[in-house]
Amino acid sequence: MPPSNEIATILVVDDTPANLSLMVEILKPDYRTRIAINGEKALELVFGGDPPDLILLDIMMPGLNGYDVCRRIKERPQTQDIPIIFVSAMGEVEDETRGLDLGGVDYVTKPISPAIVKARIRTHLAVSRQARELVELNQTLERRVAQGVQELERMGRLKRFFSPSVVEMLLSGASDDPLRSHRREVAAVFVDLRGFTAFTETSDPEDVMLALNQYHSAMGELVMAYSGTLEHFAGDGMMIYFNDPVEIENPAAVAVEMAIGMQRRFALLARDWKKRGYPLSMGIGVAQGFATIGAIGYEGRRDYGVIGNVTNMAARLCGEATGGQILISQRVQGFVADKVHTEWIGDMTLKGFHRPVPAFAVLGPMDVTIPTVT
Repeated sequence: MPPSNEIATILVVDDTPANLSLMVEILKPDYRTRIAINGEKALELVFGGDPPDLILLDIMMPGLNGYDVCRRIKERPQTQDIPIIFVSAMGEVEDETRGLDLGGVDYVTKPISPAIVKARIRTHLAVSRQARELVELNQTLERRVAQGVQELERMGRLKRFFSPSVVEMLLSGASDDPLRSHRREVAAVFVDLRGFTAFTETSDPEDVMLALNQYHSAMGELVMAYSGTLEHFAGDGMMIYFNDPVEIENPAAVAVEMAIGMQRRFALLARDWKKRGYPLSMGIGVAQGFATIGAIGYEGRRDYGVIGNVTNMAARLCGEATGGQILISQRVQGFVADKVHTEWIGDMTLKGFHRPVPAFAVLGPMDVTIPTVT
């Protein structure tokens, strides 16, 4: 079916040359015409790879009659939507009914009225064009729905790790696919509860779940507020990264600022938990270094993963931190020395590291005066 601004092609099928000439003359100013003197020639033209937009089909012809031609055209998916108007001297109701039942869209009896024939052609070409446009629109909608479902599924995966603003940016194409393997320097923050194992052994499951939900809710709000990437959380521990998938100017400073905010928020939780008899505190470790980042898993279940010594160092520093303490690596301390008060606490022997690791405790932001112990 051609676009509305193009000339349609009409195939006229009739075994009488005079009828063919008359119909061509009637249609010549408005349409391109092709003719077939019998049913076999009509099928050859229709199935030849350049089908007409509409067919005017006689019924009584030698060989294949009009009904047979219509039936064969409608049997093929490639041609079944071509509108067929029967043009015949057979004027009985049964003749017209049979033609319409076979898939014809209209039935005109001879002798014809040129004005009526042209009006019927215009109507059925318009209907055919609208039907084609509707099919194309439905296909477009189906593709968009499928794309929307895929985007929602991807958004669901990304929201497990990234803040909403980062997810929107990733889906807009403003950043590379964060699940594709790549290497980047990141700041890693490991957060862990102190006394949690003993707490679970002596507390009711309802109390444990309440504490965990409050803990993850409070810490999760800060992760989102600082646009951190939550690599995983399990029970009382969580690992957060900065500088991936979105690179920032000073990831170590942002990581430490979030860690300070976490300890402040946790102090409010601990005050309430103390009344309930929950003897819990929290330690935090922060490190910075290069890591390999990307999707880890198998088909149907892939998670965001970070592999490198920076991950282990943050976890080991967290393990050495006492309740309420933030321990940072020497590299992190170099990036935040002008922003927070720190104190060197010595070279620590950490599991997985052959040499002692210099560690620093974060005492507070520079705008807070730290009392001097004499």
